[in-house]
Amino acid sequence: MSDFLKHECGIAVVRLRKPLSYYQDKYGTPLWGLNKLFLLMEKQHNRGQDGIGIGCCKLDMPLGQPYIFRKRDATRDSMGSVFRGEMKKFNKLVRKGIIDPEVPSEVKNRFDFGGEVLMGHLRYGTSGQFDSGSCHPYLRRSNWPTRTLMVMGNFNMTNAGALNQKLIERGQHPVFGTDTQTVLEEMGFHLDEHHTNLYHEMRDQGIDGREIPKLISEQIDLHSIISESAEPWDGGYAISGVVGNGDMFVMRDPRGIRPCHVYQDDEVIAFASERVPLMTVFEVEKDQVEEMEPGSVTIVRRDGSQSTSSFHDPREHKPCSFERIYFSRGNDPVIYRERKAMGAALADQVYRSIGETFDKTVFSFIPNTAETAYYGLMDGLRLLRRQQVRASIMSACEEGLLTEEVLDNLIMRNWPRGEKAVHKDIKMRTFIAQEKGRAQLVSHVYDITYDLVNPGDALVALDDSIVRGTTLKESILKILARTNPRKIVVCSTAPQIRYPDCYGIDMSELGKFIAFQAAVNLLKRSGRRSVLDEVYDACKAELKKPGEERVNQVKRIYEGFTDDEISAEISRMVYPEDLEWSGEVDVMFQTIENLHACIKGPCGDWYFTGDYPTPGGFATVNLAYVKWFEGADGRSYDLPL
Repeated sequence: MSDFLKHECGIAVVRLRKPLSYYQDKYGTPLWGLNKLFLLMEKQHNRGQDGIGIGCCKLDMPLGQPYIFRKRDATRDSMGSVFRGEMKKFNKLVRKGIIDPEVPSEVKNRFDFGGEVLMGHLRYGTSGQFDSGSCHPYLRRSNWPTRTLMVMGNFNMTNAGALNQKLIERGQHPVFGTDTQTVLEEMGFHLDEHHTNLYHEMRDQGIDGREIPKLISEQIDLHSIISESAEPWDGGYAISGVVGNGDMFVMRDPRGIRPCHVYQDDEVIAFASERVPLMTVFEVEKDQVEEMEPGSVTIVRRDGSQSTSSFHDPREHKPCSFERIYFSRGNDPVIYRERKAMGAALADQVYRSIGETFDKTVFSFIPNTAETAYYGLMDGLRLLRRQQVRASIMSACEEGLLTEEVLDNLIMRNWPRGEKAVHKDIKMRTFIAQEKGRAQLVSHVYDITYDLVNPGDALVALDDSIVRGTTLKESILKILARTNPRKIVVCSTAPQIRYPDCYGIDMSELGKFIAFQAAVNLLKRSGRRSVLDEVYDACKAELKKPGEERVNQVKRIYEGFTDDEISAEISRMVYPEDLEWSGEVDVMFQTIENLHACIKGPCGDWYFTGDYPTPGGFATVNLAYVKWFEGADGRSYDLPL
């Protein structure tokens, strides 16, 4: 992806199903679970580089001993910092003779992360402050284990303002700025309510106070707590948590917007945002890793008993299609096939754009995430060429004109030529925070392979998505133009991104989308500027309606324009003004129909179509337009209090 875009977070959960001594005996270390957690997180490092956090809950700790721990870090090498730091502590305790690493009871009692319930989170922030205090997991402590709660997740709640208002009306004091705190406090409130009710019942029955904690732990209804907490949530989420007594849970939103997968055997039950990390870390096949059902919660009680059930009424399944296009690791077999199909689906459009001249075109991709789709594009182009050759041979045979010279011209020339024309050398964006600084240095992130493009050749570069077009204009097109092609074609495996996301991807400012800017330009040039004012009034009216009655008024901005007209305007807009090269630029996009054909099963496409799966999405898109029209910056995920 050439445009700078933050996205979903990653989660990893490891719940050991045997005592630590089992792993010492079989694998030679009582830290087998922590090692697996590290690997699951490392295999998902693509999902979050703002910071990480890990948590641990130990089962059956004696009174007076701590039982729940966490460590968070938001430095540049947060993964290494956290795990290296904890292992240094462990090794120091071993050197001092405080821990015998081959005695699991000592490891459990004296090392913070020597427990049975282990959780890890990788953060890509879309809200809140970027420091360790904003990293997951969040922890709500109590001197009652059954009121202690640790929570982490991959989510955005579109109605965080309304949820905070609900807390205020109860008399609570929420901390604004992150919906994670809101989720934690909502679940904590219902946990407290259930706990208090059980305590009062037992106390009134005259039960000895020393027996009450054990009984509460046995009777706490985690499913009811989760169902009551989630009832007002509007968003996409995969959330995990653990109560201080050792009861843990993992839940997925009712529409399956955010991903979550699970693997289990007699040694472990493990969860991750992606399937492949579980396959790799536990060395299992694809069919042994299951996708969590939308609207379901898996609960593992402290005694090891497990249940999976629904916590919400069924909703239409709408998983985020950007997982398939870009976010998830491409070595997942299903995602790999789908990305190749997305590339192949562009073959006809590309062929028309280059003037049907394979022998005068170099095909490449904008690294690194578009590589798989590029293989699909080349497959699609070669298939197209084979069909042409076959038809020509059949025609020549029928006319009796099939000669060696004809075969040479038909078969030996005019085949698609793929090259690695663009290189991405370094990841400057991970530490360039300010927009101006990034713009000044981004041109050095990419470089070209020289002398690949011959005079008169076209150059086709495949990208997996184009959000803002900034990098195209300021960097990539300038670099590609240095090869002096007759034409540059940039094609996106994703359709035009026209609308904000509010379920996890950091793209909520409508005015930054190149497709939106293009539609606005077309409106102004066609003498329809008044539409902008009409939509502004309509969006403000929508925001006053109840959530379930809202519609997307921003769709009116695009009415009357074809996809090709908007693509042509984008091509004009991204053409660098200071470019000495005088060739043509053609920017093209995947069609929504082809996207659905390439992705097997349900497909969430609201950023392309404007058809949001929850009421909060319609609030987001209308608010985003109002903020753009009024010249206001900032996220539009939620209505203000």
